[in-house]
Amino acid sequence: MQLTNARLGSALVDVTLAGSVISAIEPAGNSPVAGEVVDLDGRWLSPGLWDNHVHASQWALVQKRLDVAASTSARHAADLIAAAVQRGAAAGATPFVAFGFRDGLWTDAPNLADLDGATGGIPTVVVSNDLHSVWLNSAALELYGHRGHPTGLLREDPAFEITRRLGQVADDVLDAWVIEAGEHAASRGVVGIVDLEMDWNLDNWSRRRAAGADSLRVEFGIYSQHLERAIELGLHTGQPIDDLLSVGRFKILTDGSLNTRTAYCYDEFPGLEGQEHSHGMLTVSPDELLPLMRLAAGAGIEPTVHAIGDHANTLALDAFATIGIGGRIEHAQLVAAADFPRFAALGVEASVQPEHAMDDRDIADKYWSGRTDRTFALRSLVDAGATLAFGSDAPVAPLDPWVTISAAVGRSRDGREPWHPEQRLTAAEALSFSVRSSVAVGEIADLVVTELDPLATSADELRAMPVAATLLGGRFTHTSL
Repeated sequence: MQLTNARLGSALVDVTLAGSVISAIEPAGNSPVAGEVVDLDGRWLSPGLWDNHVHASQWALVQKRLDVAASTSARHAADLIAAAVQRGAAAGATPFVAFGFRDGLWTDAPNLADLDGATGGIPTVVVSNDLHSVWLNSAALELYGHRGHPTGLLREDPAFEITRRLGQVADDVLDAWVIEAGEHAASRGVVGIVDLEMDWNLDNWSRRRAAGADSLRVEFGIYSQHLERAIELGLHTGQPIDDLLSVGRFKILTDGSLNTRTAYCYDEFPGLEGQEHSHGMLTVSPDELLPLMRLAAGAGIEPTVHAIGDHANTLALDAFATIGIGGRIEHAQLVAAADFPRFAALGVEASVQPEHAMDDRDIADKYWSGRTDRTFALRSLVDAGATLAFGSDAPVAPLDPWVTISAAVGRSRDGREPWHPEQRLTAAEALSFSVRSSVAVGEIADLVVTELDPLATSADELRAMPVAATLLGGRFTHTSL
């Protein structure tokens, strides 16, 4: 195949593909025509995009759930749910599920009275936007074995268990939804994802591949409950399962999240002073973390550690230093000033989600006041030599790398003033942290064709970047050409 009149920077070129690889790049009109020709008509050609942190099943499931992200209070969320129940949206659902609440700035708190009053006895679960808490009505508390809970709000491990059970959809149904979500991601220029779903992802994705999932490359994560199984099978990071599916990293969560006020921090959360978990929650102690990381690393499975609070990040970096290995930290949202240079020094990548800064800026201003200069501090990480990997944490943020890139470049959304603009990255930097290849001879032909120049486009335009085509290994997975 030949892609003619492609724009690389200011130059127009013809790009020849030999199977899945770029075999030649010549000035436009100077290369012999051979095989299928697709005229890009001056559109921009860039490497295909990766999302390095996705919960694929949760992302697919959320598309089928009631969206309450716009709720400004528990009462407002309950009203949205009540309206959905009244129009029949909950018919046949056991339980009825809504998604997206953020209670960090609410003046009231999730409570049984509001949710019970809205749902008329239908078991109902509302999943928080960050996935770290769930709000259940009385019928759902009974259904899931939490009868008598005073508020219906469960956090961290109990919440994860409820979320896991909510995801127990028939395999063929869920797989179809995931495949559909993958096709939509391809329409946004995505060629690959790192799936960190809390499940045995080898079987899930092997089944999906057999069912026709071929829009994306997938690296799948492994969690503690599956680590020994993975080792017994001889799995190791980077191992190909087939041409699109490969083994990713060992994921371990060591703290919670900002909105749920469970991120593990040196300072207490305002309003929680003196209470249990006032500093957040350390869900895996160093004594537990070190042997798990050693076990995984010894088997060739690279650790990736979830750490959001500054104290959690310090402890995660300490663990990498103690074992003497590199790896990744997922999120790195709040980082102690002394820890920025440790990422590069220890060979630890920062897997970050820039759009979270746009979602959480007001919550950070409230709960991390005086520390927001080192919150979602992308420029500080880069200037300290850290390697970044961009992702969305979908469904927490949209599975759309252009949204991610826009947030990193503009530090703004919805017309607001940029938040800590000193932490902005250039478009070239942001794009580099979203790709794994380049447009060059010998490179894999994972490519995206855009209507605008991604390196010379405003942050607002980046967010809605028009994608004309996506190629995966030289094969179109999306085209409007």
